[in-house]
Amino acid sequence: MSDGNEQGGRPDTVAPAIELRGISKAFGPVQANKDIAIRVMPGTIHGIIGENGAGKSTLMSILYGFYKADRGEIFISGKKTEIPDSQAAIAAGIGMVFQHFKLVENFSVLENVVLGAEDGARLKPSLAKARLLLTDLAKEYELNVKPDALIEDLSVGYQQRVEILKALYRKADILILDEPTGVLTPSEADHLFRILKGLRDEGKTIILITHKLREIMDVTDTVSVMRRGEMTATVKTAETSPEELAELMVGRKVLLRVDKKPATPYASVLEVENLRVVDENGVERLKGIDLQVRGGEILGIAGVAGNGQSELLHVLGGYMNGTGNIRVNGNEIDLTGKHSDGQSRRERGIAHVPEDRHREGLILDFFAWENMIFGYHQAPEYQKSRWFMDNNAIKQATAEKMERFDVRPPITGLTAKNFSGGNQQKIVLAREIERDPELLLVGQPTRGVDIGAIEFIHQQIVALRDKGKAILLVSVELDEIMSLADRIAVMFDGQIMGERLPSETDERELGMLMAGITDTGRADTASSTGAQRVDNPGIGV
Repeated sequence: MSDGNEQGGRPDTVAPAIELRGISKAFGPVQANKDIAIRVMPGTIHGIIGENGAGKSTLMSILYGFYKADRGEIFISGKKTEIPDSQAAIAAGIGMVFQHFKLVENFSVLENVVLGAEDGARLKPSLAKARLLLTDLAKEYELNVKPDALIEDLSVGYQQRVEILKALYRKADILILDEPTGVLTPSEADHLFRILKGLRDEGKTIILITHKLREIMDVTDTVSVMRRGEMTATVKTAETSPEELAELMVGRKVLLRVDKKPATPYASVLEVENLRVVDENGVERLKGIDLQVRGGEILGIAGVAGNGQSELLHVLGGYMNGTGNIRVNGNEIDLTGKHSDGQSRRERGIAHVPEDRHREGLILDFFAWENMIFGYHQAPEYQKSRWFMDNNAIKQATAEKMERFDVRPPITGLTAKNFSGGNQQKIVLAREIERDPELLLVGQPTRGVDIGAIEFIHQQIVALRDKGKAILLVSVELDEIMSLADRIAVMFDGQIMGERLPSETDERELGMLMAGITDTGRADTASSTGAQRVDNPGIGV
């Protein structure tokens, strides 16, 4: 194990691009960072990993000037540097790409890049200068985005490129990326890594904050591990393994694969026939979906985001209307909107863990005990009388669920926004799974979730399957689909392209189906796919 004095093959005689000494930061009684020391050498990709709440983002927010450390020192290229705000960080050559982008959606790429970095009161010369520089930067680093494209028309992958361009335009030599692949498809993530390696080869220093071990192993030169606000180790990536890093992150051995017995499915619980959905713009999003999910099995839906998976979950969950036939345990589900909503679905035994926990699964300013009963607040056990709810009973039930699902901290009166992403997801899962549903709809169950919580979430999904329940799983993480699902259906352009057993396929074959290439080698036209339609406006310079 290295102590961080030599990284990426560079000797000690080279001054670190970044050196933090004794950085500490507390928020009230919570010690987010405790006496952190780290050295990042120039021209390297340095990973920082840890569970949600480990203090990674706080540490980088201090480096970027969003927070001021309670104590400690920052050195940039060997020189002690005060960073009281983000303008000081930018002046020191530091750029940051946040997990949630800081872009004005109705502005163009060019306007977003220039915003806050204008040369003077007259905007026209700044835009002309920026257009020329953007063209050079885009070509040099494969960040091909049209300067005049509107942000709202770009996919998240291209929006992220705009954030990188913003940092490079401000002459950043040090680039911090906070969970950069949390909203990217696998192919977009791979392209991002090529960009990062190109930046490194040009002498830029990259700090990559992530909890995904595959990304760390694939792209970094050195990795530092944080746990509960402290730095536990710094190692050369080539000299470690995913298993070792997982143990350093969590403080115990972690199972990196899904441990489950073969499924023993029985009769169909969910039957879908000729399901079609047309959105408000008249675009057909689902084009005659046929599928079934049996009790005691997990059906995984694979596909690139934007090919109908979200619409499928929304119709099944009662959020959207459609045409066709859906039956749960042989009973027809209304799709017309007259008796079609989330409450009617719950009454039929359907539980739903939505893809976006912030928009659809939680109210972030509400307490944990309030979030734990959304959709189930009319249950008899929560009623004190006809007019009043029994808050004490709700809080007691919430405390019990938080204990069973290992929600940290186990404080029922904490607002949802104050939990880490993994613990927010556990709250949603506990609410839905504890109702013992006949059918569980799960969208992106581990998006933005750390490795310890991923293991736990997978165990809960498998345990529900083993109770004989039916589970429909949607995930853009192909390795998650491969390891968790008992059957895999691949979606492309609103259609099911084929079904496979995980034991009889591989990522290459599934990738071909995800691209619309069927068993016969026929490639369907992609002109109407959501993913490609939003990508195209941003291509080129």
